[in-house]
Amino acid sequence: MKKTALAISLGLACLTPLNTYATTYLSAKAMVDVNSGKLIKSPLISIDNGQITAVQSNKQPNLKDGDKHIQLPELTLLPGLMDMHVHLTSDPTVPRSERIGQSIPRKAIKAAHFAEKTLYAGFTTLRNLGAEGYSVIAVRDGINAGDIVGPRIWAAGPSLGVTGGHCDNNRLPPEMKYTAEGVADGPWAVRAKVRENIKYGANAIKFCATGGVFSKGTKVGIQQYSQDEMNAIVDEAHLRGLTVAAHAHGTSGIKAAIVAGVDSVEHVSFVDNEAIKLAKKHGTWFSMDIYNTEYTLAFGEQNGVAEENLNKERQVSKKQRDSFSRAVKAGVNMVFGTDAAIYPHGDNAKQFSRMIEFGMTPLQALQSATINSAKLLKADNQLGQIKNGFLADIIAVKGNPLENIAVLEDVQFVMKDGKVFK
Repeated sequence: MKKTALAISLGLACLTPLNTYATTYLSAKAMVDVNSGKLIKSPLISIDNGQITAVQSNKQPNLKDGDKHIQLPELTLLPGLMDMHVHLTSDPTVPRSERIGQSIPRKAIKAAHFAEKTLYAGFTTLRNLGAEGYSVIAVRDGINAGDIVGPRIWAAGPSLGVTGGHCDNNRLPPEMKYTAEGVADGPWAVRAKVRENIKYGANAIKFCATGGVFSKGTKVGIQQYSQDEMNAIVDEAHLRGLTVAAHAHGTSGIKAAIVAGVDSVEHVSFVDNEAIKLAKKHGTWFSMDIYNTEYTLAFGEQNGVAEENLNKERQVSKKQRDSFSRAVKAGVNMVFGTDAAIYPHGDNAKQFSRMIEFGMTPLQALQSATINSAKLLKADNQLGQIKNGFLADIIAVKGNPLENIAVLEDVQFVMKDGKVFK
């Protein structure tokens, strides 16, 4: 009996891990509290199963068997950065005439490549606002399944737009009878298109309220969808629990989108005082891509951007930056959105310095890409801070970004869901 009992005891011991709940500890020189703006020295972060379980300072971990201690004695920790406006399928170095010939599978492969590149740049969460063939939704699902490497993604399906508008494709001759897959006209048609996007996996909705810079034959400031159509898009998406982004450069389109109840307005180039007041009244977020104009005007011609589009960029660039400064001064809700794809993916953090140049404090710029973006996504109880109970999306840089925001352009360490990727 004693031998039998001993055998059972030893067998159970072999089956039971010494430390079932292994903990990862992360320590560093300092940590930025993006909520308060304080720099915390010698932080110690405890992480279990991808979630932060404790945030302490000036402590040493009590390591058990199986625990891991990652030490970054020269680096400063921050929450993983978030970009609320990217297009992972697009490559700015490939002329648009060539992109027309790319298949959906080819675009999905491009998106997977650029998703990984953006993660390594320190952006652990993205919102992809429009892609053909549900390609980025497939990439998102592949990331979630562990098949490929990339950030967590909120992915809109094809962007909704009017016939012949910015979200249609006007570069092909009429005999080809081509219409972009997001085109829908009229309140019930746009509702059906929102439902279709959701059917195929979209967890965000994007529509084009005005013309745009890079489309053919559209005027940047001219409103496209009517108020009734915008109301229908937003109502249908909100019924299903999705947030809505409106591409809007022109003043009337910005106002109509805000009145319709969109969660964010993208670009916001020609804004007036009434639009700013409306945004503050409705709590609308502005997502303003004020860096990419420099890349377009410097490299657009050699990348095959048509003169029509370069001229529109020249019209928009200064106006948009002026609008950004006014919106910041007025206290409008602001998130970090770059429109990456207009310039190279992975360079997202270059926008931070321009946000400071045109009116933000370093803390406001950081908050736009952390706690504010998390609020827009309605994920502010999980993302955007290094805090007990939050997901372990953490990056590290050399130096203090509150003193020199440019250090975010060279991220040294990237963790997502408690797993180290860089």
